[in-house]
Amino acid sequence: MTEATGIVGEFLALKEETDADLLAMQCGDFYEFFADDAETVADELDLKVSQKSSHGSSYPMAGVPVDDLTPYVSALVERGYRVAVADQHETADGHAREITRVVTPGTHLETTDADAQYLAAVVRQSGRAGDSYGLAFADVTTGRFQVTQLDDADPGAALSELYTFAPAEVLPGPELRNDDAFLDRLRERSDAALTLHDTAAFEPGRARHRVREQFGAETLDSVGVADDEAAVAAAGAALSYVDDTGVGTLAAVTRLRAYGAREHVGLDATTQRNLELTETMQGDSSGSLFDTLDHTVTAAGSRLLQRWLQRPRRDRGELHRRQSAVAALARAAMARESIRETLADGYDLERLASRATSGSADARDLRAVEETLSLLPAVADAVANTERLAESPLTEVLSGADREAAESLAADLDAALVEDPPGTVTQGGLFRQGYDEELDEIVEEHEAALEWLETLPEREKERTGITHLSVDRNKTDGYYIQVGKSETDRVPDEYEEIKTLKNSKRYTIPELDEKERAVLRLEERRHDAEYELFEELRARVADHATLLQDVGRTLAEADVLVSLATHAVENDWTRPEVTDGDELAIEAGRHPVVEQTTEFVPNDLYLDRERQFLIVTGPNMSGKSTYMRQAALITLLAQAGSFVPARSATVGLVDGIFTRVGALDELAQGRSTFMVEMQELSNILHSATDDSLVILDEVGRGTATFDGISIAWAATEYLHNEVGAKTLFATHYHELTTLADHLDRVENVHVAVAGEPESAGEDGVTFLRTVRDGPTDRSYGIHVADMAGVPGPVVDRAQGVLDRLREEKAIEAKGGGSGSGDTTQAVFDLSSGSFAGSGGEAPTSADGGGTAGTDEADDTIADRYGEDAETVLASLADLDVDETPPVELMARVQEWQADLDTEE
Repeated sequence: MTEATGIVGEFLALKEETDADLLAMQCGDFYEFFADDAETVADELDLKVSQKSSHGSSYPMAGVPVDDLTPYVSALVERGYRVAVADQHETADGHAREITRVVTPGTHLETTDADAQYLAAVVRQSGRAGDSYGLAFADVTTGRFQVTQLDDADPGAALSELYTFAPAEVLPGPELRNDDAFLDRLRERSDAALTLHDTAAFEPGRARHRVREQFGAETLDSVGVADDEAAVAAAGAALSYVDDTGVGTLAAVTRLRAYGAREHVGLDATTQRNLELTETMQGDSSGSLFDTLDHTVTAAGSRLLQRWLQRPRRDRGELHRRQSAVAALARAAMARESIRETLADGYDLERLASRATSGSADARDLRAVEETLSLLPAVADAVANTERLAESPLTEVLSGADREAAESLAADLDAALVEDPPGTVTQGGLFRQGYDEELDEIVEEHEAALEWLETLPEREKERTGITHLSVDRNKTDGYYIQVGKSETDRVPDEYEEIKTLKNSKRYTIPELDEKERAVLRLEERRHDAEYELFEELRARVADHATLLQDVGRTLAEADVLVSLATHAVENDWTRPEVTDGDELAIEAGRHPVVEQTTEFVPNDLYLDRERQFLIVTGPNMSGKSTYMRQAALITLLAQAGSFVPARSATVGLVDGIFTRVGALDELAQGRSTFMVEMQELSNILHSATDDSLVILDEVGRGTATFDGISIAWAATEYLHNEVGAKTLFATHYHELTTLADHLDRVENVHVAVAGEPESAGEDGVTFLRTVRDGPTDRSYGIHVADMAGVPGPVVDRAQGVLDRLREEKAIEAKGGGSGSGDTTQAVFDLSSGSFAGSGGEAPTSADGGGTAGTDEADDTIADRYGEDAETVLASLADLDVDETPPVELMARVQEWQADLDTEE
């Protein structure tokens, strides 16, 4: 194809200058896409494709009007495209075009999504002490900028931070770009676009200079990250990327906030998913904890509530402040509803601040700023005038923004702008009369000229006697007088004909030409004056970006506290006592989400240093998982500053909540359900501390019985002896309940059942949903199958098989035969390390080949098990049951079973 010239050639040349996926180039009143970009945009946005000829070749072309670019770009960015925009400007030689900005998923200002929109940079630095990960999170729509460094950390810790912030775009540092394992795990758990930014931007010296340039030379020291090279590198790279995209929002990024791992409760990606904090296991937002609690009325409040749930605090003082404010609001119903109604009139000040600093805010945006700033004094007065609220921490919350400055700026904006300004800044009519004397004079002259034009038809009709006469204006003819053809013979001599139409003629007169020139001059002067005044006003708002952010965050916090109080009152939640101790005491606790849709049976829970580990048994569908999840969620809610669903609760601060609750099969990634289960268990055993809360559900069920029991047993011992975390462990392995006899801080609880599973019929068994001390004695699996709708013949046959197996097991326990029942119990008792029927004594051998019985017993064993019996018995004789770990013990038993030929 011949090289393109003209418009297409210019487009292709500009496209070469950017690494963006698509280019929108302004051509007069349209933004055009050419060549492959046109085809892509047409497919994504259902645009019509035409052809543009250039130098003998034809190129696809698609375009959108200038005023409609934003929604089209938004749609493309939401699909993951990076879109460069080339704007047109006038030059002495005509038109020139240059790329002015690149809109990416992480730097998109015009998003309509209320959620935070983070750009993340992540850096790994390897050292003698291990790997350090630096992370920076910038939300260009609000100006928030946060950094942290994870020292001596594994990739999972960095991935958990990324999962929590859910960035729209991630900039991996140089050491991570070729780490396929890290990037693959990030892609599995995130929809973020991955962008390779300039490597030089991550260099320590350059990054440090960029951060100091943005926030001030002393900032790194003041926030405590001066020595955190990985964090500084990530921060510098993020700032560089925002600057390079040209979105113009760096002016709104006024504060650097460093946070440490000890500030927040650790919630890894698995736990957030298992507890369904922001979406259900099916991926729906409806039915999540956030959806259940969200009674906020502002976008900023909704974002903040989500942040509180995903990042619970470990600061008792802060939690006391939040809960005291919620308590006060809960008791002041009328004031609470009044504040809520007031806040509902507000706009997103944090995002309006970014729009102002980027130069994209219009007059309606500034009017929204004025209206929202005015809410601060209104809310503050409502609090001050309510005794319960005036004495609460809510007063402190509202003092987080400068009320006087907010009122002053709001007054200035109200004095400047009309009540309902036009949608674009070029339409005119933005400012109130009296705001600017020079503009008032221009407007007065302009309106007088327009009035002369408006009254011209009536004057001409009266002067000429022509009845079908009107005055109008268009781009081609300018202002003109139009006369119907039936009366054109009556027009005065001074009427100069300019156009003949089918039913009329158009004329002009010297006075009309002169007035038209005057109107055009005045329109231009008015436009220039209004635009200059508007830019000055917008710049003044941009200069107050920090004020807007402060007020926005203050109102958002008030919104969240009102939301939590509203939910607490409507659902009979109680204020928890948060302590520095180890106690987790819940009286009549409920699941915060499940209670919304069912008549919930409350349950108690008690854990401390002496009662550290609960083994939870009971039938499927009886509520074991719900019981454990509600314990985790009550703990989380307490450390978010919320009330909790319980009659009372005492919550000792935890440093992390870890869950292993179900596993989604990940065969597409080459990992089975059991592999995922083991990876999640591994993460818990490595990450949990004695200040953590651990929730385990059916660990080991994804493999063979002996393997599963072995893993569950060993994990229990490790958590009890080595980690010391408060733990709830639901299991169907009844053998594990014997651990309570051997481990000091392990106790059994079970979900109670009324009735017997053998009593056929619909009412044979009732799941009481009540948790009681002690282990359960059976699984009720066949009854659950019946409840689930398994065909009757299958259920009946299963009951018959179960009865037979129990009979054989009973015979085996008396030494009468091997049977084919539960070999785990019939062959070996985990709790004592003895064979069933041996009276707790393992067989012994006095001479290396006999047993602790008679010759007749020898013959019976040999006849039954074959020639391998002597080898097995010899091994058993040498085994020290008391000193052999349970996992090894079970493995040995499994080997002996394989050696014994029971079919002969």
